[in-house]
Amino acid sequence: MKRYLYCLALLCLFASCDRGADPETEYGMQSLGEVSHGMIVLGDRLRDPYTVENMQDAVAALYPTKGRAVLHPTDLYVRFLPRNNDEYDRLAGLGVEMVDHPLDFQIVREGDYYHDPELAEDTITWQYAVVDAKFQFPYGIRYEVIDHCYIPEKDATTRADGIDWEAVERESFRRTGNAQMLEPATRGSAEAVQPSGRITVMDDRLGEEVGLKGVKIAVNTFVKYAYTYTDAEGNYSIPRSYASNIRYRIVFKNVRGFGIGVDYLLAPASASTLGRNPAEGVTLLIDSDSDRKLFTRSVVNNAAYDYFAMCDSQTQPLTAPPLNVRFWLFQKLGSSSAPMLQHGALLDEDAVAQFLGTYRDLVKLLLPDITLGLKNCHDYASVYATACHELAHASHFRQAGTGYWNKYIGYVLRCFLAGQDAYGDGSLEDAGYCEVGEMWAYYLENLVWRDRYGEEYNAGSWWWFKPQVLMRLDDRGMNRSMIFRALTPEVCSRALLAEKLAALYPDSKNLIEQLFSEYNDE
Repeated sequence: MKRYLYCLALLCLFASCDRGADPETEYGMQSLGEVSHGMIVLGDRLRDPYTVENMQDAVAALYPTKGRAVLHPTDLYVRFLPRNNDEYDRLAGLGVEMVDHPLDFQIVREGDYYHDPELAEDTITWQYAVVDAKFQFPYGIRYEVIDHCYIPEKDATTRADGIDWEAVERESFRRTGNAQMLEPATRGSAEAVQPSGRITVMDDRLGEEVGLKGVKIAVNTFVKYAYTYTDAEGNYSIPRSYASNIRYRIVFKNVRGFGIGVDYLLAPASASTLGRNPAEGVTLLIDSDSDRKLFTRSVVNNAAYDYFAMCDSQTQPLTAPPLNVRFWLFQKLGSSSAPMLQHGALLDEDAVAQFLGTYRDLVKLLLPDITLGLKNCHDYASVYATACHELAHASHFRQAGTGYWNKYIGYVLRCFLAGQDAYGDGSLEDAGYCEVGEMWAYYLENLVWRDRYGEEYNAGSWWWFKPQVLMRLDDRGMNRSMIFRALTPEVCSRALLAEKLAALYPDSKNLIEQLFSEYNDE
């Protein structure tokens, strides 16, 4: 399996947009997480205070006159072993929140992922989850029930039974040897709290803190798991109460559907752990001096969130990228790409499909749609602009289709094999696909920069396809939505783009022909 991923990762790198960076032959995939990177290291299994048995014992200890408590499970702590993408998606579609590591073990060292050592590296690892006690397990997907659990705030009958269930939780922590996890203030009778806070990112060019937008904030202590999404200002409030220190993770699967990072292993998105912190919540400012991986993922997240919002504009809408578009981030590369592999570009071609064989569907699950080379991106603005450039390609892909994209990628690969740079000189077969695609992407990148920072950017103006012609059209009143309408599957050269624009907007025909002819003469 790694052989396939390695070969196709190289393909992504060859099919890259040249950002003007120095050639970089050494590369590495970004492994994510703030505390530490690599695989999570587990210690001993801990006694879970939320099992039915342990909660019953705690009730009996605090309320000996009530007789033996008979608690019925509210939840099941389970693990699934999906064989493929379809099984994983079936579980996710049922609302199952899965993590790749057990929830009832000591974590000796945090990391980006976990893979069960008893399973082959080429297989999907166990996925751990907490599901409702009445959950209907889907037929055909392997699972194991680890524990029957009782989480009292989920049980409506606990609200009027005269039992202080927060005290019971604390007692169960003590009786199971986990008293050190309790918050000092809650070791007596203080109430549990709902974690809340704000996570922001510093845009140093704007000189402002901006919210980390739409990311999942997941917390847990043992099987008491909960999550929420940040709002556009980076605020979050977890919808459960906790009395113990809890583990916080930023999961880069956005509320708008896109995900960042996969680390060669099955996961909907990578996660940055913030470690164990007080139950009151975590407030965090991320800037360019923070953990590099956390910073760049945060900026890419915001760029994509803003891009999807721009696509939804009432006045200048665009076709949005596929909702589940996936990014890979590379810290040692200067080039980026939008190969759209997860959505069938290239992988559905007969030769590639035959090469992958039965691994094709799994490879599509793991591989990216967008790769970002961030070697030369040192601040918020440069990371943001790079992400918007590739997202513009993703919108174009969705409108123009897979056949168009295969020709586009094919041209870039031919340039590589011919010893040319990423875009070549326009002389090879199918150069027009690249010409139109890069004109559009550089135009939108420059437009986003100007709108955000109030200054001209002029990225890509030195290339043979001259994207600045579209900026000049924009300056004359032809907005992004109008230009995007022309990016249909048959528009595969600058000349055809000019013809399409003139046909769509006959009142502007003379202006279109004049501007295109000026750049044709250069």
